[in-house]
Amino acid sequence: MAQWHYLLVLLACLVLTAPLEIFGRGVYRRPRLLAAAVVPPALVFLAWDLLAVAGGVWNFNNRYVLGIDLPGAIPLEEVLFFLVVPTCGLLTFVAVEAILGSRHRFRRTPVAGRRK
Repeated sequence: MAQWHYLLVLLACLVLTAPLEIFGRGVYRRPRLLAAAVVPPALVFLAWDLLAVAGGVWNFNNRYVLGIDLPGAIPLEEVLFFLVVPTCGLLTFVAVEAILGSRHRFRRTPVAGRRK
């Protein structure tokens, strides 16, 4: 069961942040925005991972991964990490932005220092 831990944590991240899609304009409904926000950093960090693994700086404990390695000895879960975590972060950011934006629209008192 331990080999499923990494994957289960990623799944939990997706499940816990999925309801945030209902706030604002969403993330999953805008796949181009999602890809533009997630893919470039994922590529950079995957390259970093490849270099670190090749240089012996770090490795992955086979006890906690499924054993599906991509080129460069990068576990599938590590690649998914670089896609899932930024997606969850973006979902959170968009939801908070929508909630705070709607709160400001319904304010009745003027903001201090602003003139009408």
